[in-house]
Amino acid sequence: MEADAQQLAFGRKVLEAQPFSVLLGARLTSFGDGAAVLELDVRDELRQQNGFVHGGVLSYAADNALTFAAGAAVGPAVLTVGFTIDYLRPARGEVLRARAQVVRPGRSRVVCRCDLLMVDAEGEETLCAVAQGAIAVAAERPPDR
Repeated sequence: MEADAQQLAFGRKVLEAQPFSVLLGARLTSFGDGAAVLELDVRDELRQQNGFVHGGVLSYAADNALTFAAGAAVGPAVLTVGFTIDYLRPARGEVLRARAQVVRPGRSRVVCRCDLLMVDAEGEETLCAVAQGAIAVAAERPPDR
């Protein structure tokens, strides 16, 4: 259990170092064993003109959750190569939850998938999009700023 708490604390530190994630108010609620869960509270600034969560917000959550899942499997030196997302229904709810897991870890590339769920006020989850991505394992860690 101690190792799980340490992994989650490390993942949260990485997330907090991402200015865009901080701007959106993203939080990492689970991280380890090739899986990650990222959440965002829905607010008006994240909606499109019809009141649904904007597709770009869903894409951000998928991208970051996919990469965190890969990092949980192979270490922190990972970068998104590409991903696809399929929107299944309008994103309505209180919280956006991106639940990602590794499908296949490789030495140079990790394949991951992600379910994007909207959580309502009662805690009920509704699947609104799915994503799959390829994450590159970097030769070395990018330089600190």
